[in-house]
Amino acid sequence: MFPFFFDSTFLLLLPALFLAIWAQMKVKGAFHRYSQVASRRNLTAGQVARILLDRFGLSGVPVGMVPGELTDHYDPRAKSLSLSQSVYNSTSIAAIGVAAHEVGHAVQDLKAYAPLRLRNAIVPVANIGSGLAFPLFFIGLIMRAPALMNVGILVFLGVVVFHLVTLPVEFDASSKALRLLSETQILAPDEIGGARAVLNAAALTYVAATVMAAAQLLRLVLLRGMVGGRDD
Repeated sequence: MFPFFFDSTFLLLLPALFLAIWAQMKVKGAFHRYSQVASRRNLTAGQVARILLDRFGLSGVPVGMVPGELTDHYDPRAKSLSLSQSVYNSTSIAAIGVAAHEVGHAVQDLKAYAPLRLRNAIVPVANIGSGLAFPLFFIGLIMRAPALMNVGILVFLGVVVFHLVTLPVEFDASSKALRLLSETQILAPDEIGGARAVLNAAALTYVAATVMAAAQLLRLVLLRGMVGGRDD
């Protein structure tokens, strides 16, 4: 029997774990730094989101405020954009960059951006997979049931695919955000660098999540192979 959480394959997760910690430190550091720098036009992030949405004829998309830190998101089902309390009323470069990024997602939705549509389609699969994959695999490991372990691996594969599809969605939204902020001159050329630093740091967290998911999948496959080898 191979302990599920503390076997030798756990070492595979350490690089991904360190990357995830570093990415979180980077995004918090970048956001904190540029949240202290007010933009010259003195527009709040909420106002910027409204201006950019209206630019694309998305006047029907409301811009609201939600509790929490870095809880900003665009909901393609409700067609609504939500900014966190620390962002909504802020005039900082960091907040404006975050708001523009979420507008980028709204523009993707408007233009039926294929990776976004694919991600939205597999969200239910990913949610189910994240909740069931490890219990199924663990039960299969305990019961020496390779077939059940295989199901767990296949279910978790959906989670990995979700993370992979998320990468181009997030990178494209950030690219759109920086281009819009430049074209509309909401941020001056020397301010764009600060917004870019915040969005690049945020993108790194998605890369780290993908690497972690891939490492977890590889670990499950190796554990499955170990059990199969011993059974043989």
